[in-house]
Amino acid sequence: MTKRLFDIFFALLGLLFTSGLLLVLYLLMTLDTRQNGLFKQKRMGQFGKPFTIYKLRTFGLSTKNPVSKMGAFIRNSKLDELPQLWNVLVGNMSFVGPRPDIAGYYDRLEGENRKILELKPGITSEASLKYYNEEEILEQQENPLVYNDTIIFPDKVKMNLDYYYNQNLLLDLKIILKTVFK
Repeated sequence: MTKRLFDIFFALLGLLFTSGLLLVLYLLMTLDTRQNGLFKQKRMGQFGKPFTIYKLRTFGLSTKNPVSKMGAFIRNSKLDELPQLWNVLVGNMSFVGPRPDIAGYYDRLEGENRKILELKPGITSEASLKYYNEEEILEQQENPLVYNDTIIFPDKVKMNLDYYYNQNLLLDLKIILKTVFK
C-alpha cells in the first residue's frame, strides 16, 4: 500500500468515525470562543506551497487569557487537530511528516535541509512527539523566539531530515502508534 492510499483510506475512516465528535466539538468551541469553532490558517506545505490548515478554534476573544477554558482541554488532548483529517484526505497533508509551519521557517531552509520541503506536512512526526509541550517549554524561556530559533527549530529540522532519509510505511506506523499512546 502506498503512503497516499494509506492516507486516503485512514483519513476517510477517521472522518467517518469522528464526524459526530467533530460536530459536537465544533459547536462547543463556537459557543465557548464566541466565534466560528473552526480555525483556518495559511501554512507552508510540500515544496513550500502554502495551503489552508484546519483546526478547532481554542482562542477566545479575551486578550487577558486568550485560550478559552475548554480550548485548553481541547489543545492538551490534541482534539483540535482532528479537522486535519480533511487536509490529509484532500492531499495537502499526510498522517506522518513535518508539522506544517507558518511562513518564515521551513520555506527559508537552505542546502540539504530544503529536502524537508519535498515531504508533505504531517499530523504527527518524531519532532512533534518530542516537542508535544512546546508552548510550555517556550513559556519557561527568557526569550522564547530566540530559544525556538536556535534550539527547537534546528532540532526539528535535524529530526525531519532524518525522517526524509529513512521514511517508509513501517516507520510511519511506528510514529502513529507512538502518537496514539502519547
